[in-house]
Amino acid sequence: MPSDDEVFAVVTEHLGGNHVRLRCVDGETRLGRIPGRMKYRTWINEGDVVLAEPWSWQDEKANVEWRYTDEDADQLRREGHIQ
Repeated sequence: MPSDDEVFAVVTEHLGGNHVRLRCVDGETRLGRIPGRMKYRTWINEGDVVLAEPWSWQDEKANVEWRYTDEDADQLRREGHIQ
């Protein structure tokens, strides 16, 4: 579950490199950055549910902190956390 400064998001577009477009549950669309520790270990595709941490100094950007498996994403949808 997200902490106070994290939000659930769905990847809507892969922009190449380590950048993705995110549709966050708070209604914002943000540019997401995949950190180096995840870049080659965790593949992130369009439609994946991720945990994002918006930047405190630039709210239109966020770091991707975690990618949920399809089973976990389905459970989050059933519980009403994401749409």
